[in-house]
Amino acid sequence: MAEFGQQALLSMLIHLTFIALTFWSMQALRFDKAIRPNRVFQARVLFILVSIAIGSTVANFFLSYTTWSQQLPYLW
Repeated sequence: MAEFGQQALLSMLIHLTFIALTFWSMQALRFDKAIRPNRVFQARVLFILVSIAIGSTVANFFLSYTTWSQQLPYLW
């Protein structure tokens, strides 16, 4: 039972790490050219949501890949 808790904690930490990494890397882009005047708050919310979407997708890929690599010995 403790193994499930550890796996859940690891998954949460990996998701948060990749979301933060995506947020950090997206700051290199120049979104200020595409923002309409007086829409800064909406642009920040969109920036956060896009970071969550990309970070979660990358984290899911990373977690799936590690699970698959752990299951490879069962092939033989």
